[in-house]
Amino acid sequence: MDIYNLITSNKKNGQKLFAVLVDPDKQNTNQLNKLIDKAVKSKVDLIFVGGSLLTNGSLAACITKIKSSCSIPVVIFPGNSMQINKDADGILFLSLISGRNADMLIGNQVISAPILKNSNLEILPTGYILIDSGKPTTVSYMSNTTPIPHDKKDVALCTAMAGEMLGLKLIFMDGGSGATNPISESMINLVSKGINIPLIIGGGINSVEKALANCKAGADIIVVGNSIENNPILLEEIAESIREFNKTQKNEKSSSYRS
Repeated sequence: MDIYNLITSNKKNGQKLFAVLVDPDKQNTNQLNKLIDKAVKSKVDLIFVGGSLLTNGSLAACITKIKSSCSIPVVIFPGNSMQINKDADGILFLSLISGRNADMLIGNQVISAPILKNSNLEILPTGYILIDSGKPTTVSYMSNTTPIPHDKKDVALCTAMAGEMLGLKLIFMDGGSGATNPISESMINLVSKGINIPLIIGGGINSVEKALANCKAGADIIVVGNSIENNPILLEEIAESIREFNKTQKNEKSSSYRS
């Protein structure tokens, strides 16, 4: 399964992807079954699995359950170097380029590299950029880094550009779980126009309107987790809205070709 090709081919065609983020610590068996069922029915493109701090050792069981229940690609979104599982399809190999903590830039990656080298996981080198969301987040605390201020669009742009120049294949801008201030469309738009690699946006996407606004601003992948936990119907609504958005984009592209 070539996950990166799925992402880049859709970006090339102007089609947006929808990823659901599953935190194994927050899902019991019944909740996970319902989430998988909704993801399948809604034709979700990707399932990200992980969390900033996993305490109950359920990562493996969560991934096994998802893989045995559906064919949606499962990508690990690791909170640390210990969150690796060979049964997933791929892993976001994160470098926290918005911070200045050497362990998050390269230290943890050195530890996990030999394990990943001997796995069949598709490695997705990803520049991870934290954006201030209006409140302290678990990831900023655990990573001991300061997010980029919400209004510093130029800093976010230059950080993303540097990540691309260093050879990273994806940029993931994240406001963190339950963000009070989601990433602004103006920041997304500026960063999207300044890089050629796919842009992932997560954090604070708690409505269809916000998801679509991010797509229109230039996000290639929308990631929603916490909002779906609080409002399960939102998964179906966002999935449907992105499908309609993609259909409109495709029709407009076809019309331009004919004219």
